[in-house]
Amino acid sequence: MTTLTNEAQHDFQELVASHRRISLILTLLVLAVYFGFILVLAFARDILALNIGAGLTLGLPVGLGVIVFACLVTGLYVRWANTSYDSAVKSITQRMRSN
Repeated sequence: MTTLTNEAQHDFQELVASHRRISLILTLLVLAVYFGFILVLAFARDILALNIGAGLTLGLPVGLGVIVFACLVTGLYVRWANTSYDSAVKSITQRMRSN
């Protein structure tokens, strides 16, 4: 069994902390937008019922915006994971194998 050096262990702990931080921030952003939309829908539905075109209410583009926002946040996470996170994991595992 391979053990982590102090430096690798510190890097691993920083990696876990940054993963938690990024995940929490992005999750809270998506939840805030989603629940904000649901709360407006529940308590101020007349805002989303405003006509903005022929047979089109404000609720449709706002609802689509919520979906697009969630996709963008997911894309941000994937980009971060593919660049920073994956390279850090690779670095730590290489140091573990070399010990």
